[in-house]
Amino acid sequence: MDLEARLSGVYAELTPGERAIARVILDDYPYAALGSLRALAQRAGVSPPTVSRLVARIGFATYAELRQAIQADDRSRLRTFVAEPADLAAAARTLKQGLDGCLAAVPEPLLETVAGQLAKARSVWALGGRLSELAAEYLVRQLASLRPGVHHVPGPAAARARVLLDLGAGDLLVVYDFRRYNRENALFVQAAAARGARIALVTDAWESPLAGRADVLVRLPREASGPIDPITLEVAVTELILVTVAARLHPDGRLAELENLTRELSGLEGIGRSGACEP
Repeated sequence: MDLEARLSGVYAELTPGERAIARVILDDYPYAALGSLRALAQRAGVSPPTVSRLVARIGFATYAELRQAIQADDRSRLRTFVAEPADLAAAARTLKQGLDGCLAAVPEPLLETVAGQLAKARSVWALGGRLSELAAEYLVRQLASLRPGVHHVPGPAAARARVLLDLGAGDLLVVYDFRRYNRENALFVQAAAARGARIALVTDAWESPLAGRADVLVRLPREASGPIDPITLEVAVTELILVTVAARLHPDGRLAELENLTRELSGLEGIGRSGACEP
């Protein structure tokens, strides 16, 4: 059973209540759906009949049948993770399929739009969640080599408040927000949008609650090859975006100056082949 694929197939047709259930199930998979139907309904803030309707939509006769399928799927995932070469090969194929799907989810027009925003913004700020923070940090490190005014959003509330003081129209906030959506980040993004900053959101197929705030939205199908969340997919898409930005900015002079400054600060300038410093 591929529950994520089943939910993805009907997600666009789901009611808001049914989408809330889907997010709860996937945010705390497999545990959210291993309790009672009523408990799941309470967690999602919906009625028990709404859970029953979603269960029927994804092809199960009863909630008990769904729960049994999830238990079997969880055991299968663990076997794949610990395992035999054939299982690991299958996991590798799944990861590759996920990577192909993510890259296909950023067609050229969308890619050019994102790159254009990153190239022309007065300043660029980036932040992410528990794992996607790594992708945000990677974007900042690489983009700062291509253009000035690139920053990572700090963690503490007081530091974030100081950032907001100077944010406004012309600034761009790049947000990576995936399931188990980050509440603290959401508060910052809402405040930044209220001050006129533009929002570029990279999220999953289930869409972050911040999707309605986004000026540019990149939705990635996010597939795991075991009981882990792959950061490879977000980093690959980030690299694709960075290559497109570089093509717009032509940063050869800036990169050459960066290399010279790095050598100078590393103490490499003036060192001869013998390793001794020149007079």
